[in-house]
Amino acid sequence: MKIGVSSYSFRRYRGATGASLLDVCRKAKKIGFDAIEFITLDGEDHIAQARELRALCDELGLEISAYTVGANLMSENIDAVVENLLYCVDVTEALGAKIMRHDVCYSLPEGVSWETAVEQMAPHIRRVTEYAKSKGIRTCTENHGFIFQDSCRVKALIDTVGDDNYRWLVDLGNFLCTDESPLSAVRTAALYAIHVHAKDFIFRSASMLDPEGFIRTRGGNFIRGTVLGHGVVPLAECVKLLKDSGYDDTLSLEFEGLEDNLPALEMGYRTLQRLTAI
Repeated sequence: MKIGVSSYSFRRYRGATGASLLDVCRKAKKIGFDAIEFITLDGEDHIAQARELRALCDELGLEISAYTVGANLMSENIDAVVENLLYCVDVTEALGAKIMRHDVCYSLPEGVSWETAVEQMAPHIRRVTEYAKSKGIRTCTENHGFIFQDSCRVKALIDTVGDDNYRWLVDLGNFLCTDESPLSAVRTAALYAIHVHAKDFIFRSASMLDPEGFIRTRGGNFIRGTVLGHGVVPLAECVKLLKDSGYDDTLSLEFEGLEDNLPALEMGYRTLQRLTAI
């Protein structure tokens, strides 16, 4: 497996220093990462910036593993959302990445079930992945955003789309947002995985006072991002399940904790080294 990192993981460092995405690439390489993925790029001309980032990463020997973008496919202005996703495929191509992750929705209209949302969104997802396929790019959705974080819901969405070009970005930590066991969820997700986020959380039960800096899970518990290996996600067991299923691509560190940013990423990188050696 390759050891990667998301540019999102550097957000505190960028906020404190004003570092550009080019600076982030250099930092990622210095720490030792094999690959980097980017969330939505800066500025207005994303294709021009993508080419600049690709040139630097080629020079550094840093693979660009994926491009990650938002989308609300339950929007009333669905044509504009889809057109933007098609443009994002072009940005992915300019980056030289072979995977694009897009969100599907962040909330549901009143009276609409997640099962109904699956049926409504599937044709739009299919249109995007068919366009991506023509460029040699695979698309995927992450268990992310509270509505589609449960493994059964993401599986249902992928199965309904019914195109092998559209698969799963498996985030090992996000299942906790819906109080689902990461290990149980990865058993479902592993065969669909084309990209993986390695993320960890500290957990506090609902019986505690609302702790500052934590988010509330669907079941009323509390979680907070932390240094990889410092939380409750059974990382080694999840990675073994992925390997046993045949996954042998990138483990991409996604850090969103309160700890000092760069030291946290360095510790996370060393944890990933141990995990990939299992």
